[in-house]
Amino acid sequence: MDQTAGTNRTALTEFILLGLVESEKLQSLVFVLFLFAYMVTVGGNLSVLTAILVEPKLHTPMYFFLGNLSVLDVGCITVIVPPMVGRLLFHKRTISYDACLSQLFFFHLLGGTDCFLLTAMAYDRFLAICRPLTYSTHMSQEVQRILVAMSWACAFTNAMTHTTAVSTLNFCGPSEVNHFYYDLPQLFQISCSSTQLNELVLFVTGLILAGTPVVLIIISYIHVAAAVLQIRSVEGRKKAFSTCGSHLTVVCLFYGTGIFNYMRLGSEKASDKDKGVGLVNTVINPMLNPLIYSLRNSDVQGVLWRILVGR
Repeated sequence: MDQTAGTNRTALTEFILLGLVESEKLQSLVFVLFLFAYMVTVGGNLSVLTAILVEPKLHTPMYFFLGNLSVLDVGCITVIVPPMVGRLLFHKRTISYDACLSQLFFFHLLGGTDCFLLTAMAYDRFLAICRPLTYSTHMSQEVQRILVAMSWACAFTNAMTHTTAVSTLNFCGPSEVNHFYYDLPQLFQISCSSTQLNELVLFVTGLILAGTPVVLIIISYIHVAAAVLQIRSVEGRKKAFSTCGSHLTVVCLFYGTGIFNYMRLGSEKASDKDKGVGLVNTVINPMLNPLIYSLRNSDVQGVLWRILVGR
């Protein structure tokens, strides 16, 4: 710990994560479950990504975005779970200040990219169903790359903004965080300096990263629903709703937990409820995404089956 200049306060150079459970027996169970969830998530997302890469039939805009989503899911869970599993394995709860900021930056970089990418996927579905005649023009490979690049650029700006803002805060105790990873709400609660500006920045960026995409997704699917209902073929309507249903399920899970986590700052202290929401947001969502898309998509199922049986 370092003495801060001009004050009697002591600046923290490391924090203590209390984790999900305190019992050593339960910690062993948590270790096994999280390691299993990580392996399933990485394996599932890489399987979907492999299917998209090896099957020419899947070289379409929808699967291009889905492949990028799989990469993001692997990245998101890798930022959180391996450090947590390592702490459980070596019975270590502390994390350095620099490691905390690094985790915060990459978590918001990948999560923010996810926000914009889900919006791009909704736009793709809108063009495919409502503007089929001009779809190839409006969703060319160049447009796809631009949308992905813009998603990364906007998310990078957001992550850098929050990381820089947090680095200006003073942390002088207590050092214990009642969670299993570090995020903005938890750091605000243990800061000994004013966090009003940080909370305002989080609220404004939350409106941009969550509010704007949600509005655009809703508008897109209103048009999609109106177009699908005009399809005379029952099989055609079922296929369209099935494709859109997978995306909407992922959107609801992602934005639901994200809005609950960030849009209620100052309402209450950290609790097990926060841990549950964080668990869904960082572990369960990335694990479910490949299952949601592959189980509801016959094309992906067919390719994965051919890969598994060696044909």
